[in-house]
Amino acid sequence: MSGHGGRRTQAERDAITVEIGYALASAAFAAAVLFGAVAGPALLFRLPDGVETLLLRTGGVLAPVLFTVRVVSVLTRFRSADDRTDRTDRTDGTDGTDGTPPGRTDPDA
Repeated sequence: MSGHGGRRTQAERDAITVEIGYALASAAFAAAVLFGAVAGPALLFRLPDGVETLLLRTGGVLAPVLFTVRVVSVLTRFRSADDRTDRTDRTDGTDGTDGTPPGRTDPDA
C-alpha cells in the first residue's frame, strides 16, 4: 500500500481497518477459548485451593499473551502480504515482467 510514499486510498484504509478488526476479534476469541480451557475446570468444579489458584492464574497469564501474539501475527502477515503486492503490481517492468499491464498482451509478441 502506497509503497511509493503517497497517501493511501480509501480502499487501502478500509482494508487496514477490516484487518485490524479481524485481528482483534480473532485474538479475543482465541484468548477466551484458551482461558476457558485452562481456567474452566477451576470455575466449574470444586478443586483444591492450590489447583484452583494455579489454573486461574495460568489462564489469566496465557490469555493476554495469546491475544497479543495473535494480533501481532495477523497484522504482520497482512503487512508482508501488502509489501509483496506492492512489488508485484508494478507495470514498469521492475517486477520481473515485460512491463505490460495485467490482462493485456504485448504488442511485440
